[in-house]
Amino acid sequence: MKVILASSSPRRQQLMKQMGLSFEVIPSTIDEDICAPDLFRVPSRLAVERARCKALDVSSKITGEALIVGADTIVVLGEEILGKPADDQEAEKMLHKLSGAVHTVITGLAVVRLPGLEEQVAFSDTKVCFRNLREDEIQNYVRSGEPLDKAGAYGIQGKGALMVRGVNGCFFNVMGLPIGLLGEMLEKLGINVFQGW
Repeated sequence: MKVILASSSPRRQQLMKQMGLSFEVIPSTIDEDICAPDLFRVPSRLAVERARCKALDVSSKITGEALIVGADTIVVLGEEILGKPADDQEAEKMLHKLSGAVHTVITGLAVVRLPGLEEQVAFSDTKVCFRNLREDEIQNYVRSGEPLDKAGAYGIQGKGALMVRGVNGCFFNVMGLPIGLLGEMLEKLGINVFQGW
């Protein structure tokens, strides 16, 4: 069965390849900021609903049998949701907030099976502890350009790993795709990820 990733994220594509999946990429064009705005007080439900919106958006453009994978990752610090920074200044502010603190990374997953729109939805959450960051470290990291397209203004798979003291939960979730959880969801919809290697 055809598998489609509804995301242009190179990190998610890398992790899908790591799973041994053959898949196509058809990014969702939906504006995630207008998807489920009433769920901002419940971050896990927000991430799941955004992932579902993305998967359904792509599924509306597909005919025939397919599984569409949608994902959405958010960073939560206390009661605040940290999205992707708009510019260097916002990235610096986010990193100052994360410095020396423990935050939660939540990835919502949605898999839609066509035809019939059968759905599987779930989320994974991971605690990430940052060490105390110096001002020059924050500025140098922001200048690298790495924070700008990432929730919470850092990428654990890149230079951002230097800021992380510890991780409690799925590491791949922090990269944007909890592959163990996704494998379970795909299996429920008829794809055994352990076959065909």
